[in-house]
Amino acid sequence: MQATKKYYFSDMGVMLSRSMRHIFRSMDTIMTVTITPIAMMLLFVYVFGGAIQTGTANYVNYLLPGIMLIAIASGISYTAYRLFLDMQSGIFDRFHSMPIARSAALWGHVLTSLVSNAISVMVIILVALIMGFRSPAGVLSWLAVAGILALFTLALTWIAAIAGLSAKSMDGATGFAYPIIFLPFISSAFVPTASMPKVVRAFAENQPVTSIVDAIRALLSNQPVGSELWVALAWCVGIMVVAYFFAMRIYQKRV
Repeated sequence: MQATKKYYFSDMGVMLSRSMRHIFRSMDTIMTVTITPIAMMLLFVYVFGGAIQTGTANYVNYLLPGIMLIAIASGISYTAYRLFLDMQSGIFDRFHSMPIARSAALWGHVLTSLVSNAISVMVIILVALIMGFRSPAGVLSWLAVAGILALFTLALTWIAAIAGLSAKSMDGATGFAYPIIFLPFISSAFVPTASMPKVVRAFAENQPVTSIVDAIRALLSNQPVGSELWVALAWCVGIMVVAYFFAMRIYQKRV
């Protein structure tokens, strides 16, 4: 049993290394994922920020959590893209002819998504610091933020796995990300939901991005989080479990 576990994690490490090499050989993926959210952050802070009333003295502090989620939502489309290419090339069948764990290749893509999105988020935080972002949060609060972002990344990555494994075309594999990227715009990421019309406000306050953004914002500002943290965790874990179940079923059926 221990030997099986040892080889399983070793196989995942090899698959992770393979996927990460593809990313580092084509850095435009991380650059594309990072530059667009940074451009949006610059636009909203320096162009629209003066006209948006959020009740905070520094708009970049209010904006950063939503920008990080947009970056992650953009990044997972590349996971679907890489999975689609592997499906089309038949590489999974070749891997399964070798003495490696069957799910290791899929987990390699998932872990790669986690690592690459973490790099993008760290770059965005560094740019936000240059723009004036400041946080009184302690180490535990930052670790909690990192945990929420990791769960959010995993939840969206398994959704991306469904798209990448089942899509018939490249557009189909990556197109699912656009509605997810749009969700932060109808949430508390850019403006308080109280300023929205009733119908829009009802949707904004009852979708996952708002609770996740509010929980991260409270943690970074060292404010009481309240129930928002548990709601955010419930959304992330619930989406991740459901998406994982369907992704693994598709993977077992098609590969």
